[in-house]
Amino acid sequence: MRKPIVGGNWKMNRGTPNETVEMLESLIPQVEGIDSVDIVIATPFTVLTSAYKVLKNTDIKLGAQNMYYKDKGAYTGEISPQFLKEIGVEFVILGHSERRDIFKESDALINKKLKKALSMNLKTIVCIGEHLEERETGKAKDIIQYQINETFKDLSKEEMIKTVIAYEPIWAIGTGKTATPEQAEEIHMFIRDLLSLKFDKETADSIRIQYGGSIKPDNAEDLFNKNNIDGGLVGGASLQANSFFQIIEAADKSIR
Repeated sequence: MRKPIVGGNWKMNRGTPNETVEMLESLIPQVEGIDSVDIVIATPFTVLTSAYKVLKNTDIKLGAQNMYYKDKGAYTGEISPQFLKEIGVEFVILGHSERRDIFKESDALINKKLKKALSMNLKTIVCIGEHLEERETGKAKDIIQYQINETFKDLSKEEMIKTVIAYEPIWAIGTGKTATPEQAEEIHMFIRDLLSLKFDKETADSIRIQYGGSIKPDNAEDLFNKNNIDGGLVGGASLQANSFFQIIEAADKSIR
């Protein structure tokens, strides 16, 4: 059985130490005793150290929202995976749709970042997904297949098993729209079939695939009850301890 993973992606929100500490100190007692779900909080870079101090003696894992594929050098504005490791980061999100769309990151670049992260023993959450136009014109699965092939190019089975995939229908991020549980499950199953062909069934069955796209307390349970949805990557609802806890609780219930 795959262990669900629920990640909170704060994006460019909650950038001060005080509000970060306040939120996390509110969340920690709520999730105490939930050991059936991996919980990750990906904060802005500015508060990673503040978050680490609060989370270091808990089961909540600290995540970063991005990284570069070099240890150091003349890369103004980028962040080194080595720096992330040194301050206690365990997870890193790669290829988020906002990185792809706004900052024009390619599958080839994300592949380089992924290989570097794995070489540094950073755990990864790698995002893939289609735009609304691509879905409406019947190209969603073609886009997903291309992203799978290029983003995970030249990875071994062992490396893939260490990687979490987040399926993000881009049309459902920050829009209030959400893929129905049936739509999400269809793509999750398709992704797992692709992984089975690329590697083998045992490997595919071991890889966790999250759903990301306007997850809220009122839709989380229906999504997580699907066989191929292994938790979620949560945006706005992860900014408040109570709403994020309800989503974690839904993931916990899904495996009981």
